Amino acid sequence: MRISRPVAIVMWSSHSAPVSQQSMATFPDPPRLDSLMRPVLDPASPTLTTEDSVDSPVMTLHRGGKIEMRATVPLRDTSDLSLAYTPGVADVCLAIAADEPLADVYTWRRNTVAVITDGTAVLGLGDVGPAAALPVMEGKALLFKQFGGIDAIPLCLNTTDTDEIVDTVARLAPSFGGINLEDISAPRCFEIERRLIERLDIPVFHDDQHGTAVVVLAALLNAAQMTGRTLSELRIVVCGAGAAGVAVTDLLSVAGAPDIVVTDRSGVVHTGRRGLTDSKCRLAERTNPRGVTGDLASAMTGAHVFIGLSGGTVAESTVVAMAPDPILFALANPTPEIDNDVAWRFSRVVATGRSDRPNQINNVLAFPGIFRGALDCGARQITQGMKLAAAFAIRDLADPNDPANNLVPSVFDPRVATAVAGAVADAWQSEQSLSR
Repeated sequence: MRISRPVAIVMWSSHSAPVSQQSMATFPDPPRLDSLMRPVLDPASPTLTTEDSVDSPVMTLHRGGKIEMRATVPLRDTSDLSLAYTPGVADVCLAIAADEPLADVYTWRRNTVAVITDGTAVLGLGDVGPAAALPVMEGKALLFKQFGGIDAIPLCLNTTDTDEIVDTVARLAPSFGGINLEDISAPRCFEIERRLIERLDIPVFHDDQHGTAVVVLAALLNAAQMTGRTLSELRIVVCGAGAAGVAVTDLLSVAGAPDIVVTDRSGVVHTGRRGLTDSKCRLAERTNPRGVTGDLASAMTGAHVFIGLSGGTVAESTVVAMAPDPILFALANPTPEIDNDVAWRFSRVVATGRSDRPNQINNVLAFPGIFRGALDCGARQITQGMKLAAAFAIRDLADPNDPANNLVPSVFDPRVATAVAGAVADAWQSEQSLSR
């Protein structure tokens, strides 16, 4: 059961209702002193650049940020002050000191996630640094609230050192119910996530990896059914051995896909190839059962599925060499690996990462519901079983009347986060029952 908390929460600029409704206080907002708190709102501010003009809808929307803090309890007089702060708050502090889990009841912790980045792999922009990553992290917080009813705090760290990131997040962890790692470059992201999972007793989730994997699996299950195949029959090529490529490969394997070949810029990842990183060595050991070598074209010859997660361009001749009726997931954004006309000429089932084309593989289908379910059931981590459950829930919400254009539901489908949250919570509880 979800616990209501009388604490400050993160709000989003539109104030539209999230999937998980929270009662809002009816007391009036205090006066806003924008001239003091947000000088950037002044169009005449000398800090504004020529690109930041009222003529740019994007810059105008972002001016002053996309999220803010809002009180959920009244502060009208000394009586309110004595309850919300000193001396009344001391009773709550002492109760938590005696029984730390009470912090999940009497603070915002149970419903709050930290969105952590070092700014090294931001969207398709690369290493732009922590300050330039902040608009994306604010956007992530907005999505958490809008689609999952979860309060999220963006934290951009001014370090790229793995040890420093792990230690910093671990020290911040008592304030949060979960950790969402975002836009941290590979291979450091793998170690950071692994070490935090080992060190903390709250869910740690690298969305670039696992959110992508969950939605890809959901879409592929429906694509396989549409083309008259099962996951176990598919020969799959994953183009990209970074964060998303590794996670997609692992989750597809757990779901029952036995034949996955992974490629990177140097060709097929296989056990006989020299110069592989540690993460790629481990990837080679658990993939490529037929011992394929060579370049991407070699891997795609006779393949049923292409999953692009690295950018680049796939030639039409390479697509032609695939098995009949291929499944093409060209997910690089904004420019998919396979030309749109080419993809639809050879395939009935095409997915991209773009919102202006059918079958968008979008992480927002996954992470709000995954965290909603994990927080609600008190999960200490997010397991492969919970990811599978999330993928199956998303798969089941696709439109059966138009599968070619609806391998996955719309991100604005109000059923998604609730269905994913329920499936994830059930999966965790089932796993705990079996482990007893």
